[in-house]
Amino acid sequence: MTGRCGVSLQRFIFGVVFLGLGLAAGAQGTGQAAKTDGAKPDVILTAKQQSDLLNEMKGTLQFVSKDTGLPIRHEVKGRFESRSELNAMLRSKFDEDKSVQRMQRDELVLKKFGLLDRDFELRSFLLSLLTEQIQGFYDEKTKEMTLLDWVKIDEQEPVMAHELTHALQDQTVPLKKWEEQTKEDVSKNVGEDNAHIAVDETDTAREAVVEGQAMVSYLDYMLKPSGQTLKDRPDLGDQIANGGGGGGEDPVMSRAPLLLQQALLFPYSAGLGFEQYVLLHKGVQTAFMGVLNAPPNSSFEILHPDAFLRHVPVPVMRMPDVHPLLNEVGWEPYDIGVMGELDVRITAELFGGRPLAQALAPNWAGGVYYAAQKKSASAEDKKTTKSIGLLYASRWKNEDSARNFFTLFENELPRQYDGLQRRKADETDEYERVYSTNEGDVLLSVKDNGVWVSEGFDLATARKLRDQVDGAQGVGPVQSAGVTVPSGELTGGMSQWMGSFGMVSPQLAKY
Repeated sequence: MTGRCGVSLQRFIFGVVFLGLGLAAGAQGTGQAAKTDGAKPDVILTAKQQSDLLNEMKGTLQFVSKDTGLPIRHEVKGRFESRSELNAMLRSKFDEDKSVQRMQRDELVLKKFGLLDRDFELRSFLLSLLTEQIQGFYDEKTKEMTLLDWVKIDEQEPVMAHELTHALQDQTVPLKKWEEQTKEDVSKNVGEDNAHIAVDETDTAREAVVEGQAMVSYLDYMLKPSGQTLKDRPDLGDQIANGGGGGGEDPVMSRAPLLLQQALLFPYSAGLGFEQYVLLHKGVQTAFMGVLNAPPNSSFEILHPDAFLRHVPVPVMRMPDVHPLLNEVGWEPYDIGVMGELDVRITAELFGGRPLAQALAPNWAGGVYYAAQKKSASAEDKKTTKSIGLLYASRWKNEDSARNFFTLFENELPRQYDGLQRRKADETDEYERVYSTNEGDVLLSVKDNGVWVSEGFDLATARKLRDQVDGAQGVGPVQSAGVTVPSGELTGGMSQWMGSFGMVSPQLAKY
């Protein structure tokens, strides 16, 4: 799910970077103040400060190239932008037809899963969140780096190093094509379903590589006065990767759902942890050029870089042909994707707390979801989760983990549905739960190391779907993701989409 096939926020923040990590000190810029909503007024850089910083780009680009081993194939243009210009850019991006459709589809599926509250307004909140969090960005279309005129003067140069890393990545493996492996269209048949699943987490993993590498440059630039690099101070990378770091409390971020906090943080924290591990064990060449040429394909590999280096197979479940059955009972395809380890970690933390998530997520061994929409739903109902049917199958490394996830999911149902009623008479055994809700039937079941969830489909249809999906997995080991995998992970996709808008403030690290 972390990819773009399913619930994907894509690389929606254009190269976000952490600031204020306590690694640099200096005077703040001076200049004209601009008011922001209920916050301290911005301190705007003077024209001279902006010009001086842009004049330093060439030297910073050379530093980044030496630091990463990525060659400079051509110079990079730079510019400054105001808060109002950034906000206008975000609104324009949000209003693009493809972005609107993707966001609406993702929002409904995330709400159906319980990862966002039913009444949460995603678009308006993201506009506020990203306007406050973005610190700079590199545009893959114009090949231009943009800095923001209200970011503190002593923070601008590390941000520049971060964004110029993206420029060198783009000159090495054109980023737009390299990152966007996920299929954007709705699949119409079983072949397209499994093509989507095969690449579902690729964009999420590649976004983590892109931002993780840029975070190495960022930290190395901050450490430059000491003559050290991240290889000399791995404790700094560990601090960020494990959720530490500086930065004050941001009022918008503090109100953000856990999903958005984690989705925005993942490429930077987990991406840095991944790159630092490869850097320390295999060196600069492998950590940068090597990973760009042979990147990871899943959040599992990002979270377990040792497994990536050992080429451990990543589990990928298959979908059977559910289209005839769903068409017969009045449903049409809506969304499909992988429920990866990152998705499980976020879901488990939201439903049961961080300790449970930390214990449960590493035992994930595969997951797939499929969403359909009622053909008969009114135009108004199609804007809500009432119109959505959802199936979700997951596998676990042991039966205890499967049962724990089953219980976790069941305990969350009362928060998601009004008028939830259990129908014990319809349950076939102690490992099955049947509920009536205001959005249709819910079926949960656990068998051996597998968990099944169906929400919205009638009970008879849900059982037929369960049998088909279980039968499609066979009895052998789960197949592994390939190099050409498409991306569509539920929550990681949100990471990738948000990440496309730019570098964000490091205060996220506290999450």
